[in-house]
Amino acid sequence: MHIAILGAGPAGLYLAYLIKRRQPNATVSVLEQNAPDATFGFGVVFSDKALDFLREDDAETHAAIAPYMESWTDIALVHRGERVVIDGVGFAAIGRLRLLQLLQARAASVGVKPVYRHAVQSLDDLNQADLIVGADGVNSLVRRTHASELGSTVRLMTNRFAWFATTKRFETLTQTFIETEFGFFNAHHYRHAPDLSTFVVEVDETTFVRAGLAQLEDAEGRRLCERVFAPSLDGHQLISNNSIWRQFPIVHNKKWFGRNSVLIGDALHTAHFSIGSGTRLAMEDAIALDKALASANSIPLAFKNFEAARRPILEKLVAGANGSAAWYEQFAEHMQLAPVDFAMSYITRSGRIDLDRLRKISPRFVERFEQTVPGGPPQVNN
Repeated sequence: MHIAILGAGPAGLYLAYLIKRRQPNATVSVLEQNAPDATFGFGVVFSDKALDFLREDDAETHAAIAPYMESWTDIALVHRGERVVIDGVGFAAIGRLRLLQLLQARAASVGVKPVYRHAVQSLDDLNQADLIVGADGVNSLVRRTHASELGSTVRLMTNRFAWFATTKRFETLTQTFIETEFGFFNAHHYRHAPDLSTFVVEVDETTFVRAGLAQLEDAEGRRLCERVFAPSLDGHQLISNNSIWRQFPIVHNKKWFGRNSVLIGDALHTAHFSIGSGTRLAMEDAIALDKALASANSIPLAFKNFEAARRPILEKLVAGANGSAAWYEQFAEHMQLAPVDFAMSYITRSGRIDLDRLRKISPRFVERFEQTVPGGPPQVNN
């Protein structure tokens, strides 16, 4: 069998490794339009379970990645200069380039050698492939080719964000919200290496226009963000890496496969960066597709089994991510709340956690909330 995988991000690399590990005689081609070290942004965040989804089925890959993870057990919000800690909500992070390098090594260990700087112009160029996997991200050629059949939609959020880094070490994932003369800014910041932290700056549409960020050169925009977040940065500068201002795309497909092609990762779905699950979901897609291919006696049946098994799980997680994205679209309005009830609005934003559950995982925060805000969670429309 000849399998062509478009995209050498985490989804494509990991799927190639899994298939080749299971079926050494298969021909697995990974085609990537960019260089092997090309990536935007800096850190990749995993939720509190980090790499546990790898531990049982792929202990070797887990062991290769785990030593490079930075982890913490609490998160914090800074609003009106006050820091509110939410205990028991842990995350872990790794540099995106480091993760790619580790997955490239895993693929190489089973004989997969991705072809980089190779832009596929048409799926007709892959007519020798029995199976085509679209792991080619938000702008997926595979998805665009079959868009009508798949019922594909891409919707842009209105907020803008830019992905920076800094040498300031942050001990935990922190959200810093600041009101300025231009409007409202938010920074998502966390360490992804011992000496480097990711620093994602987000603004609403009104602030983006008032601050003139569309007209500023990259260096000017970076310096503006350094001034806004000077108290958080403690004299450290922001570092750019293709740090242009973007709008987050919500990708959805009514159907996951067409003809001999199937989608995984960001080509199939996106999960807002505020929940720290995008990379994990992409790698779990790869695991699910590999299992479906292993257990079915035909490609069409494998595709059907993949979608049937994975869709219910994925849609629940993506619904939570979309709830989080909707909250951020209105974060300027939420900033009218006092710090502690603002934090409660934040932690319940996805609709997947209520006060009773939160009391079990974050008892210190809930105690502070109930002492500060008697009568229950604030009523704020998302």
